[in-house]
Amino acid sequence: MLIGVPKEIKNHEYRIGLTPAGVRELVANGHEVWVESEGGTAIGFDNDQYLAAGARLIDTPEEIFASAEMIIKVKEPQAGECKMLRPGQLLFTYLHLAPDPQQTELLVASGATCVAYETVTDERGGLPLLAPMSEVAGRMSVQAGAHHLEKAQGGLGALLGGVPGVAPAKVLIVGGGVVGTQAATMAVGMGADVTILDRSLPRLRQLDAEFGGRLKCVYSTTDALETYAVSADLVIGAVLIPGAAAPKLLTREILKKMKDGAVVVDVAIDQGGCFETSKATTHQDPTYVEEGVVHYCVANMPGGVARTATMALTNATLPFAVSLANRGAAKALWADKHLLNGLNVHAGQVTYKAVADVLGYDYVDPREALSVMAS
Repeated sequence: MLIGVPKEIKNHEYRIGLTPAGVRELVANGHEVWVESEGGTAIGFDNDQYLAAGARLIDTPEEIFASAEMIIKVKEPQAGECKMLRPGQLLFTYLHLAPDPQQTELLVASGATCVAYETVTDERGGLPLLAPMSEVAGRMSVQAGAHHLEKAQGGLGALLGGVPGVAPAKVLIVGGGVVGTQAATMAVGMGADVTILDRSLPRLRQLDAEFGGRLKCVYSTTDALETYAVSADLVIGAVLIPGAAAPKLLTREILKKMKDGAVVVDVAIDQGGCFETSKATTHQDPTYVEEGVVHYCVANMPGGVARTATMALTNATLPFAVSLANRGAAKALWADKHLLNGLNVHAGQVTYKAVADVLGYDYVDPREALSVMAS
């Protein structure tokens, strides 16, 4: 199979879909890999490394999209990239379609087969291709929040861990999944006063045991969310409904009661955000202020630590990429129910129910869609 890896073009996005090691693995499996020239140079993967791994360097993304049978990316394709996709071509990347009707419309029109990293599952019910970036974003959320609490960044001027004689900042984490756990790890490690909200009592018990009582584990209700948000210096939104738009939990009315200069970090912004006042921002212009509260809503947070994030992501995606290349899309998807859960769009049909429901498309079962492909 001819596999193409274009350079990412989203604002301040320096990750790349394959490392040189990933290229070497695919080449060793008998595939041809084309990588856009300078695609990984910004994070220390230069052209010579890709050449040594067996890649062919290509000067333009147009040539890659025109020839490759499978496109491997990191972020969702931008409008110009969507228009270069063609029927029968396989796209393997993050998509986050639920809050993005334009991208969905373009992917449906392309006729391509689109497998989304964020909805691939595993035997434990987890999301193995989302987890590495959730780990990165969870840790970064506290780092970003601490930075923007500084007065010069628009925050109220609080040090997350305090100092002897001065109480630490209060951090509220909404959601106890991968993002929330990693955020708690960082916040507790920095000495903050941390509370985590979740609606799963078993999960709260796990977190309480894991952290040995170093954070407060509270059952999430509307009242609890308001009570802890109003007193918080930093609120981190870490709620996920796989493939669907995030629920709007922190309302404007609650926000109005928060401290001026408090900071909110919405890690769910890729899925539309879990705060009513959230709107996507970029690393170039990461914050804005609503109701006196600093909002950090960068839609590609892990891109800020692009080298670490690329290596973490490709460790997880590579086995699936090899399977798709070795078997071809249809056979690989039929053979692996967890990879099949990643199929969001195929041949002009929406094959992921949460996306179809929220955007008003007719849902087509992925097996039904693939049976047409196989015939």
